[in-house]
Amino acid sequence: MRHVDFSPLYRSTVGFDRLFSMLDGASHPEQAQTYPPYNIERTGETTYRITMAVAGFDETELSIEAHAHVLTVKGEKSEEDSQAKSEYLYRGIAKRAFERRFQLADHVEVQAASLKNGLLHIDLLRNIPETLKPRRIAIAADVVETPKTIEAQVAPQQVN
Repeated sequence: MRHVDFSPLYRSTVGFDRLFSMLDGASHPEQAQTYPPYNIERTGETTYRITMAVAGFDETELSIEAHAHVLTVKGEKSEEDSQAKSEYLYRGIAKRAFERRFQLADHVEVQAASLKNGLLHIDLLRNIPETLKPRRIAIAADVVETPKTIEAQVAPQQVN
């Protein structure tokens, strides 16, 4: 895959550095995380839900933080589980720590989070302020006005 150089755009734009860094990060798929798997779904006109498969983790081992347009979900297993005295013949259930980050659009807020049956559900709401919402402007009917005339005295003309 080709690498796109955004440096000319950095010189001629202001405030788009976050967008360019996201585009640059998306062009490196070998750095993409695959654990834990997740879904992002639109559940309504302005509501979204992120569902992550976090089997084996409980509420105390997960943390969710939203800060500056970034939602961070971290999971870390407690030490007491890793010191079990049993010997595994095959270990297919992942117990590794993870950190997954999601870029949030402007005005997207985390509403709630719940853990049920090994699935972490994070509900999001896009709350656009009234001042930024499009508003309908009424169109007035065309009123026919009579033309205005300006009256002035006409100077008498001299006849030669």
